[in-house]
Amino acid sequence: MAKDLFDFDNPWRPIYEGRQAASWLMGTVGCVATATLLPLPTSFGMITASACGLVGMWRTYTAWERASDKWRTGLAEKEFTTIPEMQKITETFKKKGEMWLGKGFHWTDIEANKMHNLMGAGVAKVLGKDGLHANGSFWLHGLAEEEHIGAALELLEGHTLIVGSTGVGKTRLFDLLIAQCILRGEAVFIIDPKGDHGLANNARRVCEAMGQPERFVYFNPAHPTKSACIDPLRNFNRKTELASRVSALIPSETGTDAFVAFGWKVLQDICGGLLATGERPNLVALRRYIEGGPDDLLVKALRVHFRNHVDNWESKVAPHIKAQGTKDPQAVVKGYIQFYKQVVIHETPNVDLSGLISTFEHNRDHFSKMVASLIPILSMLTTEPLDQLLSPDFEASEGKVVMDTARIVRNDMVCYMGLDSLADATVGSAIGSVMLADMTAVAGDRYNYGLDEKKVINVFVDEAAEVINGPTIQLLNKGRGAGFKLYVATQTFADFAARLGDENKARQVLANTNNKFILRVLDAETQQYLAEGIPKIKAQSMSVRYGHSLTTTISEEYGAAYQEQSTAEEADLIPPGVLSELPPLHYYARMSGGRTFKARIPILQ
Repeated sequence: MAKDLFDFDNPWRPIYEGRQAASWLMGTVGCVATATLLPLPTSFGMITASACGLVGMWRTYTAWERASDKWRTGLAEKEFTTIPEMQKITETFKKKGEMWLGKGFHWTDIEANKMHNLMGAGVAKVLGKDGLHANGSFWLHGLAEEEHIGAALELLEGHTLIVGSTGVGKTRLFDLLIAQCILRGEAVFIIDPKGDHGLANNARRVCEAMGQPERFVYFNPAHPTKSACIDPLRNFNRKTELASRVSALIPSETGTDAFVAFGWKVLQDICGGLLATGERPNLVALRRYIEGGPDDLLVKALRVHFRNHVDNWESKVAPHIKAQGTKDPQAVVKGYIQFYKQVVIHETPNVDLSGLISTFEHNRDHFSKMVASLIPILSMLTTEPLDQLLSPDFEASEGKVVMDTARIVRNDMVCYMGLDSLADATVGSAIGSVMLADMTAVAGDRYNYGLDEKKVINVFVDEAAEVINGPTIQLLNKGRGAGFKLYVATQTFADFAARLGDENKARQVLANTNNKFILRVLDAETQQYLAEGIPKIKAQSMSVRYGHSLTTTISEEYGAAYQEQSTAEEADLIPPGVLSELPPLHYYARMSGGRTFKARIPILQ
C-alpha cells in the first residue's frame, strides 16, 4: 500500500514545481550576488549558485511538462492536409504496412486515469470555464502528446465499423481512408446514399494527382448525362446467381418465406429462358417478362431449341398449333408446348424450358399475388434514367462509359456510386442493395476460383443502414478470403435493426466488423454496445482525511489525525457517456487485437 501511495500523483494538482523553480532560481541569483558583493570565496559562491541553478532548471522542466499537459487540453483547432502531403504520408506508412489514421496517441490506462481524475476533480474547476467548449470536450485530446498514428493493413482485413452522429466527420474520415487506398493502387467502391460532392471530388482529384484520371468512375442517377452505366447482373458463373441477386431485394422477415422462394423460381426461369435465346439477362428484360408474362420469351426459347435439335421442325409443329384452334390467341405458344411435351422432351429435354413452361402455365391470379412484392423492386430499378444506367446495351452504347463490377476490380478502378437518397430514398436504397449484391457475387467468384488472390478491393458504404441486405452480411462474413475490405458507416445500432427487421441480424453485422471507429454518438444503446466490449481498468484516486478530538477530562487532552489513502477502483477505459462529448472530427479507434487510439481527422483540401 505504501508503494501505491508514493506512486500516485494527481496530474491535475496545482503546479507546485513552478514555485519551487522560482525559489531555486532566485537562490541562484542570490548566491551569485553574495559571492560578488561580499568578501566571500568566489568559488564557493559559484558552486552553490550552480547547484541551485541545476535544481531550478530541473524543477522548471517538470513544471513546463505539467503546464504543457494543461495547455494541450485547450487545443480546438482543425487539422488540414493536401493531396501532395497525403501522397508522402501514404508512401511512408505503406512501407511500414500501415494505414495512416491521422494525428493522435495510443489510449491506455494512463490516459484513462488522467481522464477519470480530471472528471472527478471537476473539469470546470481544474481547467476553468474557458476550457469547456460548446462543440465538445477537446480536453480529451490533450491527455497525451499527439503524433502520426497508423494501423496495420492486415488488421483492416477484418472490416471496419464507423459510428457517428450527423455532421461529426464520418465522410471526412472516408476521405482520409479512401485517398490512401487509391494512392496504394487498390480497387475502391464508394456507396454514398447522400451523394456528397466533396467525397466524389476528392476521390477524383486523387486519381488525377496520380496521373490516372481514367481510374475514376462516376455513377449517380441524379446526373445521368455524367454518370457511367453499371450493369449489376453482368457478372455471373451460374444463372442461379442472378435469381439470388435480385430476390435478395424482396422484403422479408426471414428471407425464406414463400414470396421470396416463388420470386426466386420465376426469376430463375426467366433468366434461363433469356440465356437459352442468347440474350443477356438484365433488369429491364426481367421486368418485361414478369409484368407482361413469359409468353414471348417462351416462344423464342422453344423456337431456338427446335431449330437446334429438331429437323424440319416447322412442319412437325404445325399440327399441334392447328389443334389449339384458330380463335385461341395463345394457339402458337400452346402448340409449341404440346409439341415439346409430346415429342421433343423424350429426345432432347431441357430443364430451363421445363421451368419456363411451368411459369407460363401457372395460375395467373396466383402468379400476380406471389410476384406482387418483386414487381415494385424491378420497377424502381428500371424507371428512367435507370433503365439505361443499370441495364445498358453493351453493343449499342457508343460514347457512353459502360462498366461492371468485375472490370472495376480487375483494373483497380475507383467507382463512386451516389444513390440520390435524399431526393428518392426508396429507389436509392434499392440501387445500393443490388450493387452490394453484385459485389457479393464477384467476391464469391474470386473466392471460388482464386482470381488474383493478392488483389485488395475496398468497399466504403456510407449510411449503410439504408442499403444493407442479406448479401452484404455474406460479404462481411466471407469477403475477407476474396480480398474485400468493408468500411461501414452508420449513426446508431438501431439503424441496422430497423433496416433488417431483426436485432440479431443487426448484431451479426456489428460482430463481423473487427475494427471500430467511434465518433460522437448520442444514442445511449449504441454507446453501451461500443463500450461494453472494451476491458475495464483500475482507476487510481487519493482521499485525504483530517480529524481532531477534545477529551472531557480535567487535563482536556487534544488529539488530531491526518490520513491519506490511495485506492484503485474498476472503471471504463472509455466511459459510454464520454462518446457523446467528442468534438467533431475526433474519434476513438478500437482495433482488432486490442489497441485503442484517440485521434482527430485531418480535412483533405
